[in-house]
Amino acid sequence: MAAMRPIKSLYLLGFTPFFVGSACRITSPLVHRDAQQQCFPYSSSTSSENFGFRIAASFSAKGHKFNPKIDLFSFKHSVQRQAETPDASPKKRPDSGQDAFFVSNIGNSRNVAFGIADGVGGWSDSGIDSADFSHGLCERMADIARKASAGSTWELIKKGDFKARDLLQKAYNAIVEEKKIRGGGSTACIAVGHSNGALQVANLGDSGFVQLRPNAVYFASKPQTHAFNTPYQLSILPPKMLARSVAFGHKPLSDQPRDASVTDHTVKHGDVLVFATDGVWDNLSAADVMKLVSRYMIGFNGWADGKDGMAASDQLEVLTTEGGIAKERENTLQALLAVAITGEAKAASENTKLDGPFAREVQKYYPGEDWHGGKVDDICVVVAVIVKDDGDI
Repeated sequence: MAAMRPIKSLYLLGFTPFFVGSACRITSPLVHRDAQQQCFPYSSSTSSENFGFRIAASFSAKGHKFNPKIDLFSFKHSVQRQAETPDASPKKRPDSGQDAFFVSNIGNSRNVAFGIADGVGGWSDSGIDSADFSHGLCERMADIARKASAGSTWELIKKGDFKARDLLQKAYNAIVEEKKIRGGGSTACIAVGHSNGALQVANLGDSGFVQLRPNAVYFASKPQTHAFNTPYQLSILPPKMLARSVAFGHKPLSDQPRDASVTDHTVKHGDVLVFATDGVWDNLSAADVMKLVSRYMIGFNGWADGKDGMAASDQLEVLTTEGGIAKERENTLQALLAVAITGEAKAASENTKLDGPFAREVQKYYPGEDWHGGKVDDICVVVAVIVKDDGDI
């Protein structure tokens, strides 16, 4: 849940399973020395190899107990060309609170679109549930990606020109034009992954993502904020609220998809991408996530020592296929990672003694505030493990 509040008042502001960013937001010895040079043009000429995005998501609503057997969605590799279509009615939404996510193939191509959105909770003061906005945004993005198999859009896909920010813009336009959602706001961090290894990410607000490689945070997105704890956010303002703001001389926050930061990357076999809302990043640093991911990747032999050091193992294909991990539900490496990160963030958010990133920021900007421990919030995580693909899905 994204936030927008003066520190004194501490208003809490801000998945539907269909399954950006610039310089690193964290300095750490785990951050790869080439992190600033790792972005590449988003085009179909990136690589002659094919890659699969093995994706899973996990989530937990604020104030609810995390159940890793239920609070999990796996985008099955065997049906990656098909669309996952949810029932988005509030009663049937997963237990993710105002956080939402989507994962979808793009048309009938081997490319994928995925990401997260974080509803701004402060709208509840005006009787508006931003979960409708964040879930609605993700539903539209998945629907647009899924139907992008004809005409000019298909030509863009084949050329590698189906852009992340354009997807966000089209989804936002659809919500505004439909007029089914009367108000609300959300941050968003979304990606378009090409089977040739090109990855484009559009990030608006303080959700974000990291690209991990053995022993390194290769890239970490930078949050977009207007001020401390006031993230960029898409929104729909009811006419009465807008008129009231103008009458009192206030300028309401209403950022646009064009304001999203866009970064282009190249992925390779063994990369791990972690997209998450601020329920994760306020409680775990990129270095924390790297250590946790390394523990599971090495422990399950997804990454292994070789003649040139730590690298992706030859077992990664099996480990990321359903049943590759001997567990009832989290039976792929990507599902295991998503659940582990969500569980770790949940525990950190409820720890009143160990200061997390948010607590350290409060102490930095507002030293008079006695804020310690984690920050309880909705949590949503999407994990993609990149696997060299023979094209026979």
